[in-house]
Amino acid sequence: MYDVIILGSGPAGLTAALYCGRGNKDTLVMGGNTLGGQTAGIAKLENYPGWAGSGFELIEFMKNQAESFGAKIEMISAKSIAHNSDNTFVITDNNGKTYETRSVILATGAAPRKLEIEGARELFGRGVSYCATCDGFFYGGKTVLVMGGGNSALNDALYLADIAKTVKIVYRKSAFTRAEAILRERVAAKENIECLFNTDLKKISLKPDSETGELIATTLDDQEIVCDGLFVAIGHEANTDYLSEDINRDELGRLAPNVLPAGMFVAGDVHSGLKMQIATAVGTGCSAAMDAIAYLNTNTQQ
Repeated sequence: MYDVIILGSGPAGLTAALYCGRGNKDTLVMGGNTLGGQTAGIAKLENYPGWAGSGFELIEFMKNQAESFGAKIEMISAKSIAHNSDNTFVITDNNGKTYETRSVILATGAAPRKLEIEGARELFGRGVSYCATCDGFFYGGKTVLVMGGGNSALNDALYLADIAKTVKIVYRKSAFTRAEAILRERVAAKENIECLFNTDLKKISLKPDSETGELIATTLDDQEIVCDGLFVAIGHEANTDYLSEDINRDELGRLAPNVLPAGMFVAGDVHSGLKMQIATAVGTGCSAAMDAIAYLNTNTQQ
């Protein structure tokens, strides 16, 4: 029986693990498929105070720090959570193994929202990607599209501009009003980035007779854009499918603390009403851990 099991190994989960470990609680982190989640894929992290390296380097540092205080980290994923009558929990992982715990911190983060147009699902991994840092390498000297208008899309475009010959940002609105000013300025300064405003896609398909696997992106007004790859950055949805249907979620799958049963806490991008930033994830990870420690000290026998 663990004192606390933390689901997720991003900044929120690892911060919670650090605090729970320092609080002398028997702590397990179920880290999911990828250590660090989205943060691990950030090539250059600029907006987390006190850090100037990559996202992966930050995650490695946080992992080692949490482990130094006794937190155990395993790269496994939760499939379901059962709430027992005695206010303990049983978590079943994807391999069918079960884990008992007195409290749970949900910090499973968010995943990129999938593009729901014709051809997007069929061409995933064959020209359609949701991770510029994962797949950008394959597009050296080529032409790519980036779909979206927020910080993630502009960051992806800037990253790809150093690899690809041409980057075209496709955005359905007339300006990047959701993105930070510094990113808008950097995009405007890049000679090989073109912004296609008031443009949306309805179809992505392979170009007929192309020997190099080129794609054709078809807009809502039937214009055709030839490219080698399409990178999608149109928002995120919380990873909360492992929870039972009786736990209320908002339209993005996120959770408010007051909808959770006693002994269950939430942190990071799963937390409703939270700005999706590393700094806010760390803050809620700290808060969730302190709440879990107080709950354990009050409600369970050590």
